[in-house]
Amino acid sequence: MKVSVDIEIAKSKEIVWSAITDIENCSNFISSIIDIQILDQATDGLVGMKWKEKRLMFGKEASEIMWITESVENEYYCTRAESHGSVYITKLSLSEIGGNAALTMSFTGEAQTFLARVVSACMGVLIKSSMKKALLKDLEDIKNYAEQS
Repeated sequence: MKVSVDIEIAKSKEIVWSAITDIENCSNFISSIIDIQILDQATDGLVGMKWKEKRLMFGKEASEIMWITESVENEYYCTRAESHGSVYITKLSLSEIGGNAALTMSFTGEAQTFLARVVSACMGVLIKSSMKKALLKDLEDIKNYAEQS
């Protein structure tokens, strides 16, 4: 499953970058995130940072361990999580539109086990629609936070 959403934010890329890389405090401005526990700090930049994220997802609390696998400052970063027989990759990327930032969030879920493939095949369309709404809500929360800065 692949889902991508984007939003324009009336701030510079640098301000938005500062917001989206403030992983430790994002539960203060992304409404679906309940708690963040940093497990490993990155030693150089963002790559290697690892955390446990508890969020409200589809009406239930869910926890995932996530880590940053790639990053280019003020451009993008990618996170990875492995859970429920699947690998989840999320990419947050920035571009510029006339002095404003355009923030894109792309999510890919790849089933690794037979059971995960069956669930994905049966529920894929419903899950994709719900994921798109959830990702867009995260972007709206980030936009509100960044524009108040």
